[in-house]
Amino acid sequence: MERYQTATDSQLLELIRKDDRVAFTELYNRYWDKLFTVAMHRLNDEHEAEEVVQEVFLSLWQRRLTIELTHSLNTYLSVAVKYRIINHLDKQFRKKQHIDHLTIHAPRELDSTSQWLSEKELRVQLEQSISRLPEKCRIVFLLSREQNKTNAEIAAELNIAEKTVEAHMTRALSTLRQTLNITIPLLVYLLDK
Repeated sequence: MERYQTATDSQLLELIRKDDRVAFTELYNRYWDKLFTVAMHRLNDEHEAEEVVQEVFLSLWQRRLTIELTHSLNTYLSVAVKYRIINHLDKQFRKKQHIDHLTIHAPRELDSTSQWLSEKELRVQLEQSISRLPEKCRIVFLLSREQNKTNAEIAAELNIAEKTVEAHMTRALSTLRQTLNITIPLLVYLLDK
């Protein structure tokens, strides 16, 4: 067991590729607290933080044969937790937004039912279109539109250039406009509601 404790992350990864569960347990124990602290800080919920970290380690185990790291394992796991947190918050936000929308904008008169259904249908199509955007493009878009982050804040959080953020936003808006076949003003109206 001491052999595992003194092994480097790279050595442990090599052992994990050979289905070595003890090496995986060592890696898990080595990084659990740090990743949990990051998740807890962002989510403020112990159960959700545990779930996010468990998902990261499960993904690491499932991808053990194909995973190729370009940076350290520490960096890889930290970024993986951040992406999981963003996805988790995105799901929570969309669920809350949907419930809020239905509560606030429920039709109060029969005459408005048709309009309400059309807008609801368009919103569903918008959410589906957003979910089909490429992952980084979707993450950048959601950080901008739903968390009201600036391009600079998004660039810093995702460790990418501001120009890359702008390119993702342009691509997202263009894709959504074309997919939904609507004008930019209508798209902006739907995004702002």
